[in-house]
Amino acid sequence: MTNKEVIKAFYKEFFNEHIIESADKYVREDYIQHNPGVGQGREALKAAFADKFVEHPEFKLDIKMLIAEDDMVAVYLKNVRPDGTTNCRVVDIYRLQDGKLAEHWDVLQPC
Repeated sequence: MTNKEVIKAFYKEFFNEHIIESADKYVREDYIQHNPGVGQGREALKAAFADKFVEHPEFKLDIKMLIAEDDMVAVYLKNVRPDGTTNCRVVDIYRLQDGKLAEHWDVLQPC
């Protein structure tokens, strides 16, 4: 898989289908998280979103743009409500290593 394909598959399974265990396929165990609201490592990512998906079963992210260069991928996306309106816009930036997400940064813009 290309880095873009890894990101697309991860977003589909993890964020949109809420398959928490899919992180085991796409995220390194020693995942570095630069968002202070989520802990370090793959298990912290899974725990943070498991709770979020229970509280917000309608949670969904729509990828609008992917930009990849070398081991880096930037993703522009929207968090959309069930009625199709945008809740917020996000830019996620990932560094991939050995075909898995190794490091993450993000910028959020509330609507």
